[in-house]
Amino acid sequence: MDLNDSTSLAELMSRYVSTETGFGVPKDGWRICLAHEFKEKRKPFQARDVSLSNMIEHVSLGVRYLRWWYRKTQVEKKAPFIDMFRALPLRQIYGAPLGGIGGGSITRGWRGDFCRWQLNPGMYHYKTVIANQFTVCLCRGGQTVYQQVLSMDRPPTLQGWNWGYCGEYAFYHALYPRAWTVYHLPGQNVTLTCRQVSPVIPHDYKDSSLPVAVFVWDIENKNDYALDISIMFTMINGSGHKDDKSGGHWNEPFHLEKDGESVSGVLLHHQTPVNPYTLCIAAREKSGQEISHQTAFSPKGTCSALWSDLMTDGRLDSPKDSSPPTQKGEEVAAALAVSCSVPANNHNSVEFSLAWDMPKITFGSRERIYVRRYTRYYGTKGDAAPYLSHYALTHYSKWEESIDEWQRPILQDGSLPAWYKSALFNELYFVVDGGTVWVELPEDADISGGLRPEDGGLPAQPDVVKEYGRFAYLEGQEYRMYNTYDVHFYASFALIMLWPKLALSVQYDIAGSVVQHDPTERLNLMNGRYSPVKTRGVVPHDIGDPDDEPWVRANAYLIHDTADWKDLNLKFVLQVYRDYYLTQDEQYLKDMWPICQVIMEVELKFDKDGDGLIENSGYADQTYDGWKVTGPSAYCGGLWLASVCMMCKMARVLKCESVYQRYRDILERGRAAFDKLLWNGKYYNYDSSGQSLSNSVMSDQCAGQWFLRASGLGEDDYQAFPKEKICSALKSVFDLNVMSFAGGQMGAVNGMRPEGVPDRSSVQSDEVWVGVVYGLAATMIHEGMIEEGMHTAEGCYRAVWERMGMAFQTPEAYCEKGIYRSLAYMRPLSIWAIQLALNNRPNHNKTTDKDVGQAPVVKSNSLCV
Repeated sequence: MDLNDSTSLAELMSRYVSTETGFGVPKDGWRICLAHEFKEKRKPFQARDVSLSNMIEHVSLGVRYLRWWYRKTQVEKKAPFIDMFRALPLRQIYGAPLGGIGGGSITRGWRGDFCRWQLNPGMYHYKTVIANQFTVCLCRGGQTVYQQVLSMDRPPTLQGWNWGYCGEYAFYHALYPRAWTVYHLPGQNVTLTCRQVSPVIPHDYKDSSLPVAVFVWDIENKNDYALDISIMFTMINGSGHKDDKSGGHWNEPFHLEKDGESVSGVLLHHQTPVNPYTLCIAAREKSGQEISHQTAFSPKGTCSALWSDLMTDGRLDSPKDSSPPTQKGEEVAAALAVSCSVPANNHNSVEFSLAWDMPKITFGSRERIYVRRYTRYYGTKGDAAPYLSHYALTHYSKWEESIDEWQRPILQDGSLPAWYKSALFNELYFVVDGGTVWVELPEDADISGGLRPEDGGLPAQPDVVKEYGRFAYLEGQEYRMYNTYDVHFYASFALIMLWPKLALSVQYDIAGSVVQHDPTERLNLMNGRYSPVKTRGVVPHDIGDPDDEPWVRANAYLIHDTADWKDLNLKFVLQVYRDYYLTQDEQYLKDMWPICQVIMEVELKFDKDGDGLIENSGYADQTYDGWKVTGPSAYCGGLWLASVCMMCKMARVLKCESVYQRYRDILERGRAAFDKLLWNGKYYNYDSSGQSLSNSVMSDQCAGQWFLRASGLGEDDYQAFPKEKICSALKSVFDLNVMSFAGGQMGAVNGMRPEGVPDRSSVQSDEVWVGVVYGLAATMIHEGMIEEGMHTAEGCYRAVWERMGMAFQTPEAYCEKGIYRSLAYMRPLSIWAIQLALNNRPNHNKTTDKDVGQAPVVKSNSLCV
């Protein structure tokens, strides 16, 4: 398939039989008919997929992992942070998540199902709750003429309801943080458009923290007569988890009037011993509309009474009293309906909200209590749900204005293809749905363990952390570690460009950990040796497992000795200057400068030959920790030279001339050694070992140059790599890793042999990593290879979103056929690095919207400009 056509997009809508386009649905985004079925069915990578050669090489690791896995699951009764035996199966159902950042998330699938839950911080529950639905009722002349659950499901429960909506008459359209579902009602001449709005707004640190979403239902009546139309929203008290039946849960109706606006709804109090919360379904009172409710109903059995209640007149009974607490084994749900009149050939709208209030949280070890960011504005008493609902229903239009203002310049840029606009915004789902937590800094917190700046540490509570709180997101929903730093290196572009204060907060947390030491010894699964959990002067792999105690015990990842993770240190230095360059925050740079110096001194110990270039051995590149490396390598060596270059720049900014001269000398020697040891005339070899696979073509070999360009460096005094060699290397990667892999339709494979076959020496070398591909594309664009860069990135988007059915769960990796690894992963947020590169194009003139089209045909002989 030619990537430049729209075949795969048309395939997603091929079963749509209606001509209705919905109310206010934008042109750009990801669109799919509700009746679509993905032909490609992939399976998760598991232990049995390891090749025989790799299995033999890592047999000791396998035995140690199995013992650890057994102890974790059978003795401690906890979920492993990575489970190689029980990977998540692919469910091709997910849509845009609901809610703001860090307050928990609820995902509503593209078919309308409430199907993925992360209310307890970082811990996911995958359950489609069948009672959570929207239902439409049409009345004419006081008689109900049509009543339908807007779901294609035909469940064995709730059989008193009218299920089985025909999905061929509906489509879903996502442009995060909004989504639209258009339902044409067969035979009724009525079209419903449900617009889902979440407060995810760049550079906003208040509303973006709110755990709430709004559903605006636009109703188009194309008949020659008026209709009375009701929309009913039903919600279970819980998330489909076993604790829904633990007893003690109860519902109550509420009405709140404030500032001349009123909302009404039902509060669903979920009284679990750990992390209790309140769900709230609410509607805005508007002239000519009526809100009614059913405080409690059982989601078991046929539930015919509720259905009949609505069918009688489009309204519910609206009892005033609270429901009694549930008994053990019992579930309870609530319903809310809004009724309005829609004149002939006219339009009306109704508005619902869904909020959840879990103000105080504990992680798995339950050692400390944290309060979420939104409590700064709504308190910690657990009574905020009505106020969150009121605020959302009266302010969502302002959210949309801000969202439009942010997205409009990109959407109207005619030089950008449609697939890219969809990918850029929709991949941002992970900022909310990455197990994300955003909490206030505790009053007694000391981020650097008592070490003050005069002792090489940091202020106990840096201003940016105190004011904007602590932020953490998982490496992936299946790789349960917070702020995994080698992956954040790629994903951080989304934060630094859109919520820079959160990016800086993460950096302060990591910096505080660098200067600390945890001598507790534990087994490293890779080598079978014991070593300290955390070594001073070394960046941690992560800040902890949400099933343990993040921020207190870092480095949940226990594969390697933390002292070996050279690239983590380098990635810290690279991010420090990039963040300063993009924010111009001088205090941040001053605070980080001593930490960077400590880190670089640790790194210099690996310059064993004194040639200005650090060496690697074993599996010391943390990012590619399954791909063996010997001696200086293109990846880690390139990151090192870029870090040295940035040390020179930071020294100049801070007027530290002696430090500048020292690193200038290292840079000169290191550049010469890098070229001598790794350059082969076309690209940089994978490593300098001279072994049979050392000349493999690594897609990520120019990562150091990527960060230099993203930071306004890479030329003149701050050049680490000759431009002509970077261009040649990128062209080699494009010709081999991209165009010689899967027909050029799936992005760039990590490792490719010069003869044009994938490097299968490890699990990782044979994979495509979506986030790495986006970073590679950004690098190409920085170097003037715009067509090649966009083509490279497009392959990943088309494969993941249009063929594999992995929307809103972009994986870490996939192979050419059959296998994927780690769904819903952090790294693909690196697509925002592409936008940064595009923003930096010289003489870039935006064209009109009329010029929007697909990416131009790629010319494989393009050269850097």
